[in-house]
Amino acid sequence: MNKPPSRKKVTPAASTPPKPPLDQQVQDNPGSVTIDVAALEVRELTSEEQRDRLHLERKVERAFYEAGKALMELRDRRLYRSTHKTFEEYCRDRFGYSRRQPYLLMDAAVVFENLKQKCDPMDHILPTSERQVRPLIQLEAQEQQQVWQQAVEVAGNKIPSGRIVQDIVDRIRERTPIPNPYRKGEICILVPKDNPDLRGKGGYWGVVTHVGEYSCTLQTWDGDYTVKIEHLKSLELLDEDCLFMQQLCMRLRQLNAVASRDPSVDWLLQGLGKQAKPYLSSLQAKLLVAVEKEYKIEWKQKK
Repeated sequence: MNKPPSRKKVTPAASTPPKPPLDQQVQDNPGSVTIDVAALEVRELTSEEQRDRLHLERKVERAFYEAGKALMELRDRRLYRSTHKTFEEYCRDRFGYSRRQPYLLMDAAVVFENLKQKCDPMDHILPTSERQVRPLIQLEAQEQQQVWQQAVEVAGNKIPSGRIVQDIVDRIRERTPIPNPYRKGEICILVPKDNPDLRGKGGYWGVVTHVGEYSCTLQTWDGDYTVKIEHLKSLELLDEDCLFMQQLCMRLRQLNAVASRDPSVDWLLQGLGKQAKPYLSSLQAKLLVAVEKEYKIEWKQKK
């Protein structure tokens, strides 16, 4: 008869008791807890990675410059015309800009380009925001470079704040007041910039009728505007072209004075009032004469 297999008592081998959870260890004896942390190797950047980093950093720093250049192309090529009537409306709806913001960025891009070309020794210390160059907009190209260099030195060879740049510009203006470059009878266009009184008047041309120390009065088709010299830009016309524009301005002002004029006349006035050219096309001349006859306005050209 076969014996049943013997059953032996199995004694478990000696083993270390399981460790309690980490949170239990901390609670029982917080001073005895050891946490193992794996060491991470930090690799140095390769030369290619260093170049990429510098390239990307500069793109971030100069984002305002790229934005200004892009806005100039959008405006000059009128790439907004399929959806918006004006550049200002397009910038407001597409980018959320105020009326002034796109022009500040475009002006800043022009200043940045000038500094980039003329400040070779400081190529690594260039503006990183529009506000840093805003005080330079009204200065000549050479003055912009000089002021920026001084501002960098004041900032300890670092990128200066807009406040530092503005302080240097203010000191220069106090020492050397800018003379009024305009003369009576000259034809200029209005440049609104930060003047709220000139809102919607950008590009209007007119005749300088008064020259002050720091301002001028410009006579346009719809009124007279006394503005600082930085809100004017000369068309630099010959005397005979200035005379033509002066006479055209008077004709437009007489037409604008007609209170009961048809609304279509306003289109003609606004169009000619922004066409800063010393001539009219054949059709424009005929339209203007026809409207003058309609309202019995007589005009004799002065020689």
